[in-house]
Amino acid sequence: MPVPAGDAFLDGVPLSAVLANPEHCHALAATLTPVALTLPGAGLVTAVLGRPGSQPAPLAIVIHEWWGLTDQIKAMAAHLAELGYLTLAVDLMYGQVAATADQAVALSAKVSGVTARETLVGWIRWGREQGLCDGRVAVLGWCFGGSLALSASLATPVEATVIYSGLVMGRGASLAALKGPVLGHFGLRDEFIPANAVARFAADMATAGRDFRHHLYDAGHGFANPTGNPPRAGRLTHHDHDRREATTLAWRRTRAFLAETLPCPARPGTPGAVVRKS
Repeated sequence: MPVPAGDAFLDGVPLSAVLANPEHCHALAATLTPVALTLPGAGLVTAVLGRPGSQPAPLAIVIHEWWGLTDQIKAMAAHLAELGYLTLAVDLMYGQVAATADQAVALSAKVSGVTARETLVGWIRWGREQGLCDGRVAVLGWCFGGSLALSASLATPVEATVIYSGLVMGRGASLAALKGPVLGHFGLRDEFIPANAVARFAADMATAGRDFRHHLYDAGHGFANPTGNPPRAGRLTHHDHDRREATTLAWRRTRAFLAETLPCPARPGTPGAVVRKS
């Protein structure tokens, strides 16, 4: 799978630096449009929508970490829209965002797997019904969202799934329900998802006859979040070199995977064009 060059998407600023800068993330998040949907089991649910420069386009569903729908995840959604995807960053925590790990544990514990799956399937259905969508769908999730990305892809057929540090164990024979390939990014030093668990999942996918491509990085859990927390005021500098490299390489591979499985009809302009400086 070819790895695309060029990782900067804000006036030459590298991906990891953009995501570690709250001002950049907030500016990109502000380019998205809030949308809402009412579902039988989940009630009123919300998301933010990124529109590509060319339509119709493939739909990318973006699922946040246990922190909630932060500006950082919204920035990734905005970037995907700039790459040519109709993008929905879904909020599974009803507007709440954690500021500490303890809050994140409490928030994520309140999320029902059944309700989250219904919410994601509902947004996939809604997105496909929009005139901007060409019917093709990718689901991408980070950590907490990575586990739910796989759950959504098992519940409704999609063309591609991307998992960052998501729980992948215990799926077994259900994996045969997957339609499109799955790309996984995992840290060798992940204390929650050890490499042998990823290997078992790869074996299960092979048994199910499904396409699973995965990469291991010299990094810990949640390496693709350069802050380790929701962005705070001021510039954050504690994102170490290994994590920066892993974040950048994983995103290159994700872009190549999406370009292969859901090629866009056209590439719009650069994301820097949508960011305004006060």
